[in-house]
Amino acid sequence: MKLELRGITKRFGSFTANDSIDLVVEPGEIHSLLGENGAGKSTLMNVLYGLLQPDEGQVVIDGERVHFDGPGDAVAAGIGMVHQHFMLVPVFTVAENVMLGYEYTKGGQFLDHAAARQQVRRLSERFGFDVDPDALVEDIPVGVQQRVEIIKALARDAKVLILDEPTAVLTPQETDELIAIMRELKQSGTSIVFITHKLREVRAVADRITVIRRGKVVGTADPGTSEAELASMMVGRTVQLTVDKQPFAPKGEVLQVEDLSVRDDLGRTVVDGVSLDVRGGEIVAIAGVQGNGQTELVEAIVGLGEDISGSIRLQGKQILGLNAKEIIDLGVGYVPEDRSHDGLIESFTVAENLVLSQHDRAPFGSGLLYHPAKVKARANELVGEFDVRTQGVEATAGSLSGGNQQKVVVAREMSRPLKLFVASQPTRGVDVGSIEFLHNRIVAERDHGSAVLLVSTELDEVLALADRIAVMYRGRVVGVVDGDTPRDVLGLMMAGVPEQDARRQAAEQGPTALTVQDEEARQ
Repeated sequence: MKLELRGITKRFGSFTANDSIDLVVEPGEIHSLLGENGAGKSTLMNVLYGLLQPDEGQVVIDGERVHFDGPGDAVAAGIGMVHQHFMLVPVFTVAENVMLGYEYTKGGQFLDHAAARQQVRRLSERFGFDVDPDALVEDIPVGVQQRVEIIKALARDAKVLILDEPTAVLTPQETDELIAIMRELKQSGTSIVFITHKLREVRAVADRITVIRRGKVVGTADPGTSEAELASMMVGRTVQLTVDKQPFAPKGEVLQVEDLSVRDDLGRTVVDGVSLDVRGGEIVAIAGVQGNGQTELVEAIVGLGEDISGSIRLQGKQILGLNAKEIIDLGVGYVPEDRSHDGLIESFTVAENLVLSQHDRAPFGSGLLYHPAKVKARANELVGEFDVRTQGVEATAGSLSGGNQQKVVVAREMSRPLKLFVASQPTRGVDVGSIEFLHNRIVAERDHGSAVLLVSTELDEVLALADRIAVMYRGRVVGVVDGDTPRDVLGLMMAGVPEQDARRQAAEQGPTALTVQDEEARQ
């Protein structure tokens, strides 16, 4: 099936998310849609899948114009979509999820569970999915859940499969398995639209690459195009993709976490006996698939958790039990994973946000007094130093782009002397150019002697910045390894395999496709 998008335009008020986009997907082609977060990729696919209606333009299948009033029309036309956040019912079996909404029946009245199970087995065997139709979705790994989503689409006879940021929740090994599945689907004649912002994965699997920047197609490329060239197309300027980092020179221990456990609101243990340390002048990164206790661990360290046991010391001082303000005042900087909810007050000005943690102390305030002129002067300094693109420091933080909002948070936290800098997902939703800047600032903080604790689900980011890496799985630290540990070893550890076993298995299995790319890049 040949798919064409002709002049697709989608507006939200005065904002144009898609601007006259043309895209052609040939039968049996893996076509990557590459762009920054917020470039308009997902909006375009939501138009194609019938979730949004275009303001202008046409969708054409095999030369005929089609109109989708909803996803049901798209599915009927042979288009399937696997969303970044899976659309599965956890307490249902795989087969029940596959038949949901398109139920198999006997005699038109009774659900035919046997037919659904057989359909899952047939597709699983054909494409090597290894999925048990009777398994409960909540009991299977994330990578297998994604295969269930793909089976759902194929069971509805999808000829074009849209994968929206499909590797965001996968380990490197699961990513490798997905790449193999995509190639198998291609061989069967299925076309794939692969939406991503990850350059390595695009080059590993795509037949053609369309790059979108700020809602417009800025060019097409083949997979032989270098990462630097693709990054330049995404951003509109030359970008340095590697971090210039000198060998680290660790000093004394700054953060000591011992036997830390955290329970959530339902009484479940989400951090289970974690011990780790971070020294001055080093970056320790916590790696792992999202949802393995990283968020709760960080919140406990910065005084935001509640049901906590164990020990957290800052340069020997016990800080467990202190509130967030008291911990910040001891010299801890914190960049939360959700900047808009936890890092900024969007209705406040840029200047006000830049002194949120210091507004009550000299020179910005004392007692009931507040000194706007000094706040504004300091804000102008930080806006220049951290390259915050804004119409002025009196503009609201909510008016800034995501990357510039993140720079405001980082500028505020790094504008005072720090003993410990905690950065959780510091570049999530940030453009490539801002990532380059933020990485350099994080390394500079390390070089100033601060201890840096980095939490990131982006393995490329972990490998670029970390001096040591602590891998978390189901609330526990599986192991702490050097920063140059191969990604295939880290991937196995992210799936819960202890370090020594992970090294042995990685040697037996051979490198993942992306590890091979790493080695080729070094050579």
